Amino acid sequence: MDHTQNQDSFWALKGCSIATKQKFMQFVKVVTYPKGHICLRAREKTPNVFFILDGKVQIYNLTKCGKKKILFILGKNNMVNESLVGDFNTIFCETMETCHFYTIRRDVLLNLMEADFQLTKTLMAYQEKKLWRLGHQLKNTVSSIYLERKLASKLWKLARDFGIPTEQGILIDIDLSITFLADLLGAPRETTSRVCKKLTDNGLIIINKKKIYVPDRENIVFFYKNGALKDF
Repeated sequence: MDHTQNQDSFWALKGCSIATKQKFMQFVKVVTYPKGHICLRAREKTPNVFFILDGKVQIYNLTKCGKKKILFILGKNNMVNESLVGDFNTIFCETMETCHFYTIRRDVLLNLMEADFQLTKTLMAYQEKKLWRLGHQLKNTVSSIYLERKLASKLWKLARDFGIPTEQGILIDIDLSITFLADLLGAPRETTSRVCKKLTDNGLIIINKKKIYVPDRENIVFFYKNGALKDF
């Protein structure tokens, strides 16, 4: 299967000059990593920038206690690196399934950005959007946001980004174990299990092994925003 993309359809090259597109495709490489591969490690130097062609990755960091705290789950049309200029990583990136990437050396990409301001604007806009998402997540970690609402928000977003329509509702196309959800919430596993049970008892989600379905996305977003169920 060909996992490359046409230079005119690749999101980072939209609006760039023909010369920039040709040089990018000349220097870029396609790499494949299996599930569980760590592409980036915090405090390690990485010369390459990764663009996801398909598959899903988790971006996370470790707390002082060594516990994983997931920051993002990213799929197709995303850039993995948190920095375009710095040589050292501040985050971890781990594949959640077999993934294909475009990789390009950072120095080559920076030269292309210097020569074509449209590429610079596109990548800066992408990073700004990611920072906004991170800031929104941090805002939701304050104690006034109950864990039930926080998890409901995260599951709604995953259903939006990775959802598949089924008879039971929107299937989140990711294996979501309690341990994984605990890392996503930054909460103990036992607490996360109780939170999942509450959402399940209220009909907001259906759990079948490691698969989660969202029967009605309007209901779950209402619960997140209001802390209560819809009054039908």
